[in-house]
Amino acid sequence: MSFYVYVLRCADGSYYLGHTDDLESRIAAHHVGEIKGYTRTRRPVNLVFAEEFPSRDDALARERQVKGWSRSKKEALIKGNWSRLQRLSRSHSSTSSP
Repeated sequence: MSFYVYVLRCADGSYYLGHTDDLESRIAAHHVGEIKGYTRTRRPVNLVFAEEFPSRDDALARERQVKGWSRSKKEALIKGNWSRLQRLSRSHSSTSSP
């Protein structure tokens, strides 16, 4: 069974991250407002990124990682701009405490 981390762009321009084992069904549920919470009042939503993982633990770890990223870094991931993603990662780590 595969698991997915997904990113939705909400009507207000914000991003929502989640994970699921049934991407098509989960996105449909977000679209119609079946899922309570963040996206329900920010519809319509559009799927802008999805990544597949072999286990729920792997997907959840990736979701938590990406949720901690800046908006710029998330947008680089969404666009597949790997060089920008690397630059933003280096930039963040160089300003972190040792």
